[in-house]
Amino acid sequence: MSKAQNDVVITGIGIVTCQGVGKEAHVALLTSDKAPPTIVETEKFKPYPVHPLPEIDWSQQIPKRGDQRQMENWQRIGVFTAGLALDDAGFKDDLDACGSMDMIVAAGGGERDINVDTLIVDEGLKRNDRELLLNEKLTTELRPTLFLAQLSNLLAGNISIVHKVTGSSRTFMGEEASGISAVETAFHRIKSGESSHALVGGAFSAERQDMMLLIEAVNAHAIGDWHPLWSRKPEDGGGMIMGSLSAFLVLESRAHAEGRGARIYATIDAIEGDRGNRDGGKFEARLERLLAPAKDAEAESTVIFSGTTAIPDLATREKAVLETQLPASAIRGYAGVSGHGLESQFPLGLAFAALAVANKAKVPPFDATHEKPMNAGARKAVVTTVGHARGEGVAVISAEA
Repeated sequence: MSKAQNDVVITGIGIVTCQGVGKEAHVALLTSDKAPPTIVETEKFKPYPVHPLPEIDWSQQIPKRGDQRQMENWQRIGVFTAGLALDDAGFKDDLDACGSMDMIVAAGGGERDINVDTLIVDEGLKRNDRELLLNEKLTTELRPTLFLAQLSNLLAGNISIVHKVTGSSRTFMGEEASGISAVETAFHRIKSGESSHALVGGAFSAERQDMMLLIEAVNAHAIGDWHPLWSRKPEDGGGMIMGSLSAFLVLESRAHAEGRGARIYATIDAIEGDRGNRDGGKFEARLERLLAPAKDAEAESTVIFSGTTAIPDLATREKAVLETQLPASAIRGYAGVSGHGLESQFPLGLAFAALAVANKAKVPPFDATHEKPMNAGARKAVVTTVGHARGEGVAVISAEA
């Protein structure tokens, strides 16, 4: 593919998962000749397993203790990882560049006040006038932010404060689909010339009782012991094992990146998100259409990073489409090693993909029973994310040389 000045390239990667902090730990994972270690917490939140946050020295990216204290963990994780991406791209100390940088964040509702939630539920068991009870508690217990959960745009606000990223700012909500929309929006703004550089990504804290309740409420959370991603069965629970993680990317136009002599990890060739009814073959047809830009890839040097939730029915249907449309390419279900990151899932897949093609990695199987080895180093990668309730997204990225 010929190079164009409005190509959208990845020049900075910030990544934190249970596997480690920063790109080095994840390059080691992707280039290893053996499967990644399984890092999962099964006792603390029993019966729900989670992939926990690794040890982090927050001061490396959030130097002021006051800033650290006023954030909950989902914000700290995101602000820290955004700093890693800015450092990696060489923008961290460039106030002019950060001042004109777009920022697009995928975020959930923020961490809830579990004590207030518990108080309302406990009091509701003693009274029948629950509508009146709710109004009473909301007037006496509500946070000053006027929301039982933290405001979604607090993550973007704290990135602006700590890292001085003060260009335009957008926050998308909507679970997995918000991560797809965030990256897709950044891509098209740069491709069209509306923007020259952007910080995009999200963060997710899995070690929260409110999130476990949310996922279990739709019968989607796995229970009991950990099982490899493609091997999960309905009797193991809903399939999803969440992970405390974050991924941020710095995207630039090729002209902007080359103009400042930046290192380029990969080029985003195509990206699109969609959503709709999944019945009657509509899911398969939609995913086939989204995969069309990947059909000309050289099969053996293409790796597919599937962001599947591991909900058994959805995972089986997605894998069948991938194996039909790209039969010679290796599939890697990355939530099996990192956990599922909800809003952060799609940016995380792109981070894995960019690191893989930049290092020509023969990515080891993450689930040896259901994933085949690679015979050639990755030169192209396909990233998919299928939302646990709605929304699909696909990106195709290529190595630079």
